[in-house]
Amino acid sequence: MKIIISAGGTGGHIYPALSIINKIKEHDKNCEILYIGTTDRMEHKIVPSLGIPYVGIKMSGLSKSIFKDVKSICLLATSLVKIRKIIKEYNPDIVIGVGGYITFPVIYVASKLGYKTFIHEQNSIPGKSNKLLIKYVSKVAVSLPGSLKYFPEDKVVLTGNPRSSEAVKAKPIEKYELGLTKNKKFVLIVMGSLGSMTINKELEHIATNFKNKDYEVMIITGKNYFDNFKDVKIKNVKIVPFLNNMLNVLKVCDLIITRAGASTIAEITAIGVPSILVPSPYVANNHQYYNALELVNNKASVLLEEKDFNAKNLISKIDELLSNEKLLKEMHNNALKLGNPNSSDLIYKEIKKLVGSYGKDNK
Repeated sequence: MKIIISAGGTGGHIYPALSIINKIKEHDKNCEILYIGTTDRMEHKIVPSLGIPYVGIKMSGLSKSIFKDVKSICLLATSLVKIRKIIKEYNPDIVIGVGGYITFPVIYVASKLGYKTFIHEQNSIPGKSNKLLIKYVSKVAVSLPGSLKYFPEDKVVLTGNPRSSEAVKAKPIEKYELGLTKNKKFVLIVMGSLGSMTINKELEHIATNFKNKDYEVMIITGKNYFDNFKDVKIKNVKIVPFLNNMLNVLKVCDLIITRAGASTIAEITAIGVPSILVPSPYVANNHQYYNALELVNNKASVLLEEKDFNAKNLISKIDELLSNEKLLKEMHNNALKLGNPNSSDLIYKEIKKLVGSYGKDNK
């Protein structure tokens, strides 16, 4: 099987794409995969480092500046020509898009050339690219039930997020490897791989409030904000810039305070980690808020909006949850009900259906 896959911009798109690649390779060791991403976002370093053939396309997303948007439209026009050439020469069996603005020209061109196309939507509200692609794509997979209504019934399938499968497979880390105590409750605070400036400013002051607590806290700051915490010296608080083994750490976490990005939601529901979700208010369509509501409405999480993120609100919520074993257990079980550990397998089956039944329309 020959596949082109495209995703870019953030880990929320890139890591699900990599999970899909891993599942395809698991079933088809002789498959050929070409990844199309941008020239300057996260994927242009991550993907080639994994030995996956990569082509970078110069593109930028739309903004609120007319001058920047004119440039973006010019880049889009150029990219369509380049992508058309790449797809025709590679001649894949299927073209897959997993989000980010690079996805739009790749899937659009593939569809116009007659290739079968497949997109995966991670968030509760579809992004701009996937909304535009609805009439061109062969099949749409969604992560959350709330997304089904945005796509034609005959094209959409609920698969969950492929990061769920990765999370389930991860092995628990030993707490001593993190400098933590085996029998104490462990609270993890992380606001995405890059961190959050606004939340970190609050955490610099909040951290001292953990001093006399009987649980331990790890704050993942993001590399750009780590130095801001150099004066935080509290025995039961660990400050780190980044973790390469996040899924392994999640397996030993009693409570996580985090954003409500799609991949994060997939991981914590697959493992069943009780959570306090702090949706980013800076994302398109406020989609993290609606992601969070999927868990809150199912009693798997507690919502704390960024505007209310302060020492009093955060500490009271943490203390309330950690002191109530019954509630934590209920949240754990409710989160698991929302998770889909077989997501990657379901996505692979849908891809195989498209390839096996049709291949390229005009072949």
